[in-house]
Amino acid sequence: SSRKAFGSSASAIAISRRRRSPCDNSAARSRTPAAELSHGERRRLEIAIALALEPKAFLLDEPMAGMGAEGSKSLTSFLSDLRRQAPILLVEHDMDAVFALADRISVLVYGRILASGTVDEIRNHPEVRRAYLGEPA
Repeated sequence: SSRKAFGSSASAIAISRRRRSPCDNSAARSRTPAAELSHGERRRLEIAIALALEPKAFLLDEPMAGMGAEGSKSLTSFLSDLRRQAPILLVEHDMDAVFALADRISVLVYGRILASGTVDEIRNHPEVRRAYLGEPA
C-alpha cells in the first residue's frame, strides 16, 4: 500500500527539495498523507523518495500508467526537469511522453527490438507508426 511504501506523509517531497527536486508545491503538501495524494502526486512522491537517495540513474517502468492527459503532461514536465539531475531509462507506452523526454528510443514489439534511433527517426519509422501510432505503414 502507498501508506506502507511512503510512510504517513509526503515529507519525502520536502526532503528531496533540498536536492533541487522538481517537485512542485512540496511545502504545502509535505504533511498530506500519501493516501490523499493524486495519482500523479504519488508518482512524484515515489520519484522524490528515490531522489533523496541520490541515485546515479532512474529506471522508470510506465510512470504514466493510469494517468489522464493532464496528469501525464504534468509528470512529463516533472521528468524533463529531473533528467537534468540524473539519466532516466524509461519504459513507457505514452508516445507523447516518450517523444518529449527521450534522446534515444528503442521500440520493442513482443520482446523484439523493432527500431532504435532518435526521436525523429522513431517518429517517422513506418513500422513504428503502424505498431504504436495507429497509422498504416
